[in-house]
Amino acid sequence: MLKVPLDKNNISGLNILCLGAHSDDIEIGCGGTVLTLIENFENPAFHWVVFSSIQPRAQEARESANRFLKHAASKKVTVNDFRDGFFPYIGKDIKEFFENLKQEISPDIIFTHYRHDFHQDHRLICELTWNTFRDHLILEYEIPKYDGDFGSPNLYVHLSEEISRKKIHHIVDTFRSQTENQWFTEDTFLSLMRLRGVESNSPSKYAEGFYCRKMVFDFEGS
Repeated sequence: MLKVPLDKNNISGLNILCLGAHSDDIEIGCGGTVLTLIENFENPAFHWVVFSSIQPRAQEARESANRFLKHAASKKVTVNDFRDGFFPYIGKDIKEFFENLKQEISPDIIFTHYRHDFHQDHRLICELTWNTFRDHLILEYEIPKYDGDFGSPNLYVHLSEEISRKKIHHIVDTFRSQTENQWFTEDTFLSLMRLRGVESNSPSKYAEGFYCRKMVFDFEGS
């Protein structure tokens, strides 16, 4: 297993962009990693964007973002109301949002959806992420769902058991409008992190998996 350590003594002030099509996507896909970054690095700044959310989910989205980012150095949370399920058909408006976003932030790390996700809204957000941010580190996260579209991640973030359970508690406690969905359960979220922990030989047993299409090692620091 090849490990690429981030030296927290030399890295501070990380700018992190989190993109989610729907109100709970970021938390489910990379919530444990967000909590881990906040715990391990000084002054991480987060720009958190949810693209589709109507009441009561918009309120839940803001509450959840504030929970996950409670100890972040700074945060900006944006909750949009693009029509759920129609992203490919209103792509022009979403593309314009991305164009404005890139004028506002040049992030060190971007979290977005997996390119082979079967949900059309998720795929469009991923596509526009790559169209817009062409010289950035982009990590694609995964969402469990009925479609059965999981792949094989090539990058893992090990999570402590405490953070894994905190992630689950925040999600289930905040997104109360989703508890009627049969897949929206604590064991669903824990089992995925446990599986990715097995795949990456996590000492704590838990991990989140990501898909990294492109990464550059700059040994000269240029």
